[in-house]
Amino acid sequence: MIVLNGGSSSGKSGIARCLQAILPEPWLTLGVDSMIEAMPVALRSSGAGIEFAADGGITVGPEFMALDAAWIAGVAAMARAGARVIVDEVFLGGAASQERWLKALGGLDVVWVGVRCEGAVAAARETARGDRVAGMAMSQAEVVHQGVRYDLEVDTAKAEALECAHVIARFLAGGRR
Repeated sequence: MIVLNGGSSSGKSGIARCLQAILPEPWLTLGVDSMIEAMPVALRSSGAGIEFAADGGITVGPEFMALDAAWIAGVAAMARAGARVIVDEVFLGGAASQERWLKALGGLDVVWVGVRCEGAVAAARETARGDRVAGMAMSQAEVVHQGVRYDLEVDTAKAEALECAHVIARFLAGGRR
């Protein structure tokens, strides 16, 4: 299992797609965006679910947290059933977010990858994409990494997604699975 953690527009999804293309075995990619899209529309703008502020801030409520816990357990179950999984995640709570995943993934071989990207670069990508709330990338660029422990880090402001994927693939080939 590979867990990619980084802020919005940091390049996690691009790295995940490149990993799927270059790794010899099939890998599934699942991420927080997939979970949010699967949620009822009413919870996508609700205090009980998830709210996106005009400045890019994100607030999550109890219904979101319950669904997130179920999502994490489900992803872990897929990995335990033999699926190779790349998780595309945003640890809004830094180390506390990683801790939830650590508990669920206990006993699994996991490679933790920090996907770094300078806030200004991520913000420019956010603007170019046009599908994100302005300010989200800048506000998440560093906070998602606070207290998080990684096996390896890549920086998409300095390297393209494919190059980052090759770094991760070489790490996996070196004995980490």
